[in-house]
Amino acid sequence: MDHIISKLLIYGDLPKDSILAQMADICRQAREHTQGKDQLAARVYHQVKQILVIATDYGFDRNLWQNYLTFLLMTDENPFSLTCEKTGAQEGSVNYFAKQDFKAFRELFHYDFRWLEEELSLDCFSRLTDYKAIVKPELMYNKNVSEKVRALSERLDQAEDENAFFDLVTEFYRDFGVGMFGLNKAFRIASSEEGKIVFHAINNMDRVMLDDLVGYEIQKKKLVDNTRAFVEGRKANNCLLFGDSGTGKSTSIKAIVNEFYPQGLRMIEIYKHQFKDLSNVIAQIKNRNYKFIIYMDDLSFEEFEIEYKFLKAVIEGGVETKPENVLIYATSNRRHLIKENWSDRDDMETGAGIHRSDTIEEKLSLVNRFGVTICYSKPTQQEYFHIVEELAGKAGLDLPERELRAEANKWELSHGGISGRTAQQFITYLQGQA
Repeated sequence: MDHIISKLLIYGDLPKDSILAQMADICRQAREHTQGKDQLAARVYHQVKQILVIATDYGFDRNLWQNYLTFLLMTDENPFSLTCEKTGAQEGSVNYFAKQDFKAFRELFHYDFRWLEEELSLDCFSRLTDYKAIVKPELMYNKNVSEKVRALSERLDQAEDENAFFDLVTEFYRDFGVGMFGLNKAFRIASSEEGKIVFHAINNMDRVMLDDLVGYEIQKKKLVDNTRAFVEGRKANNCLLFGDSGTGKSTSIKAIVNEFYPQGLRMIEIYKHQFKDLSNVIAQIKNRNYKFIIYMDDLSFEEFEIEYKFLKAVIEGGVETKPENVLIYATSNRRHLIKENWSDRDDMETGAGIHRSDTIEEKLSLVNRFGVTICYSKPTQQEYFHIVEELAGKAGLDLPERELRAEANKWELSHGGISGRTAQQFITYLQGQA
């Protein structure tokens, strides 16, 4: 195996602690008898455990070794894979080196571990190549990733040569991309010890779709129209969804990401204290072949909070323009985002000579940078009953309309008032009592 991996050029920059690099070293030492069999067996078991951890996380089954290698190919961000993501495989000298790498990967796909098992008295790899997963699909957080890996793995297993292998991998890069952005819908950010921005996939994102949000048809249409223009490469605006709590603002954003994920839409959730990192986040995603929504939930600022200045500079006003593949979507219970006082309306402060009109302009300048503002107002009593009835029907609850409305009315009186969230909580309660 070490001889095969030594041939890798484009995909050869493997971390020393990676499964593939470790297995290559184990095979080399087993062949050269430079390490004891017990020690080598222990190292093999450790790597097998690592493969099983990945398989459990992503719901792999059947040939876990091939699933692992496929996952490695799908997540390796290198100049070749990133170029294929943007433009597909183009004619060029780099294809020669890529095909040599894929020839090596094809050998790894069909690597015969029997000699190693006989040498170390093991049978674990024979079991890994015919593994039966016990994780049910509905329990998997990474079902989307699992399906993609397993589907490509099966096709690569049938590839006749490195040319067929090349076509399958580059086709995947073109259609789905490479790395975590190609496999996941949504992300959070964190800072590494070196101060760099690190993206973490949100694996258990709500699977809500727009049809699941009852009512608010005008609001949903404005949001869909703007997002569709964005993913299709046309001009689109930053969006602010504001209004009463529990009316579906955050749910609408999640549904939008789920609806347009197949067209390359991705979401990055950022919290207020991370606004200082916005420029670095955008720098890392601006050249990727995806459309990114930077999502800010429950956005509002008190007078003493100045983080909104970072946001203003990023949206508009900075020297560097915001890239075409990035939009900012925010939700807020406040129309103007920043807390206002009645004293702001006085043009002059008594005895001090300070212009308060400048304060108002400063506070309104942030919301004015969102080209689309959509109001989600609290539903009327009749609209609330309609939401309850629709949700009850989708949940399969069969209650007389009068009884359902009476119980829904009692519920909202003691659970925060009329809202879509209250209606959903009421239906959840009824399902728990069924």
